[in-house]
Amino acid sequence: MKKKYLLFLRLFLLLALAACLLKGLEKTHAQEIIPHAASAKLNPLLPGYFADPTIKKFGDIYYIYSTTDNVMLASGAPTVWYSKDFENWYNYTMDVPSFTTIPLVNFWAPDIIEKDGRYYLYFGNCEMGCNIYGYVSDTPVGPWKKLNENDKPVIAHNYPRQGFPSLDAQFFTDTDGKIYGYWGTWVHYNGGYAVGELNPQTMKDMQQSNNIPLVQTPASFEAAYMMKKGNKYILMYSGASCHDETYNVRYAYANTPYGPFTPGANNPILSTNPDKTVHGPGHHSVLQEGDDYYIVYHKHDYPMTRGGLSRQVCIDKMIFENDSTIKAVDPKNTGYINPAKQKIPVNLALNKPATASSAYHLLGQNVNYTYQPTLATDNNNATLWKAASNRFPQDLTIDLGAEKQVKRIFTQFEFPTFYYQYILQYSSDGKNWKVFSDQSANRTPGSPMIDDNDVKARYIKLTVTGTEKQGLYAAVWNLKIYDSLFEIPLSIKNKNSVNGPAVSSKKEMLLNLDVAKASVTKSVTTLQNGGTLGGFFKSIGEVPVQQDELGVKALKFGNGYLTSNQPVPQQLAWNGSYTVATWVKNPEVNKDRECLMSWCNRNAMRLANSYNAMYYNSAGYGAAGHLDYHFDMRFNKLPKANEWHHLVLTFDGMVEKIYVDGVLDNEQSMTLSSAIKQAEFIVGASDEGENYSGFMASLRMYDYALIKADIQKLQQQTKPGK
Repeated sequence: MKKKYLLFLRLFLLLALAACLLKGLEKTHAQEIIPHAASAKLNPLLPGYFADPTIKKFGDIYYIYSTTDNVMLASGAPTVWYSKDFENWYNYTMDVPSFTTIPLVNFWAPDIIEKDGRYYLYFGNCEMGCNIYGYVSDTPVGPWKKLNENDKPVIAHNYPRQGFPSLDAQFFTDTDGKIYGYWGTWVHYNGGYAVGELNPQTMKDMQQSNNIPLVQTPASFEAAYMMKKGNKYILMYSGASCHDETYNVRYAYANTPYGPFTPGANNPILSTNPDKTVHGPGHHSVLQEGDDYYIVYHKHDYPMTRGGLSRQVCIDKMIFENDSTIKAVDPKNTGYINPAKQKIPVNLALNKPATASSAYHLLGQNVNYTYQPTLATDNNNATLWKAASNRFPQDLTIDLGAEKQVKRIFTQFEFPTFYYQYILQYSSDGKNWKVFSDQSANRTPGSPMIDDNDVKARYIKLTVTGTEKQGLYAAVWNLKIYDSLFEIPLSIKNKNSVNGPAVSSKKEMLLNLDVAKASVTKSVTTLQNGGTLGGFFKSIGEVPVQQDELGVKALKFGNGYLTSNQPVPQQLAWNGSYTVATWVKNPEVNKDRECLMSWCNRNAMRLANSYNAMYYNSAGYGAAGHLDYHFDMRFNKLPKANEWHHLVLTFDGMVEKIYVDGVLDNEQSMTLSSAIKQAEFIVGASDEGENYSGFMASLRMYDYALIKADIQKLQQQTKPGK
């Protein structure tokens, strides 16, 4: 079963890679500073990274079911957002049972149906082939029970034809009560979308399923969505590549749910806008309120994170010219929409001055952006305050301008599905502080975090003391302050996490291999580690110590490699910071593979960003590999063969950089999910071979990111032959 799963997942990644390469992986958009109207209500709707939204209204509450993004190839917790006023959205991690034999990791593109007072949840998963699974509950938020106890899919891989990946299912209930499903991804490879009827008696199997030929949905990729306008069936879908600015929404129409479909006018009806403030919009659903229609979709974050899987949910008005024609949507960062038309509690912190212990300045290729403190008071889910480093404590202080009654504080942290530990204090003069709420031992995730009290204060200070996951920053989308208590739509609360708080960086040099101290030999047996982890490295296969023509003593790799007898420490897990610095000389560099060092377990998750390794080759993962070309980093200028080079790979929890001989060569914004369980330090190869075939004079690894000045100093100190 595991082998079959790995084969399916390899296929998934290869297909995604091919799609990306066809669309031009290296195409990026210049990211300039974008001013935001300080008092406007702004898209995105949700404070966090979520994608593939399905919006529903059950009773007087709106629900958004979505893929949890920015975690292991968009494989975060199964969550739902709910709201009555479209202003304050509440996040809840749903109780969705795992599979019988393996954990539930993928929760992709969910959809939900209400039928006879019960709720049926469907989502895609690629752990045992790419299938659609079904669950049922008496409430829209669970707890959920499997429709099939034996883990049988509702829509299986290879259905309705061989090789067809069953993902991105959306269901449509017609006016006669029949329920139709539409599904498929990478359809430009797989001959178009699929359509079938959901068995209304069981709600867990499909019947009369057919293919919708590609010619009926031109330029299609994934994310089919069916709706009805008058007597016309409108099949909407996403085209191009979800990883870049080409992603868009299109549609076709027909007289029956099965087609044949005619491509609609004005296609694509939703695409990247001219100033690229709405970048790569797609994979949507539609909300109808009376005669009004709203398209709810995701777009890329700003500044855009590498790979395009840090997406955010937005809403815009969608207008029909007639029953078979949709106008092009004008996507906006402004132009807030509130179909609920409910009264919104007054946020005392809106646009108030804010200061912080630090703020991250992202300065790099076409990017100059500061995550400044005031971005936490602008009521804008596109912007956030982020501290300058992922070390704690970090604090944020808001000045209300005058003493006010404060009864409730909402804190929307960057990652809603992980817990943050924090303390809220209040003061009248900014000098003498009292505790409003002490959550320094908190282990409950959620957004917003809600803290109630009843005090008078001019200043509110948030001090973040820790996080659940290694390497996460103190970062807040919005901090909202209220002078009254008000209704929360549902009386539900997230469960406490079983995970302890993250282990912070100790600012140490963990590994230090100095070959200059070794004796020339046909093959080393062990080499002592001079770093704080201690222990030693042993050779697997032959790893000789040789001298080159300049008299530099170095390890010569080929078929052998070194492994450490010390486990990979916890501070390197997840999004933990690091630096790997090494002196190398490779006689041949114009090839792939060639791994200098790895420290993650590639087989633990096999999802993008869960694997980290440093390379020296000419491929797309030439400098750093993360299991997927969408996230890997190449050398911009490949270091010359048969010359000594000082190569340094750094990651500070935000940006990954590769330096060549003290000069920054490439960089990219990243979020990692490093899998270190049962991982080991490997020097001269990866956990799947990929052997390095050159010389290595030294190697150091740190549990923090060195800055350029320190890198240049290290280069001089460790230069071979000195």
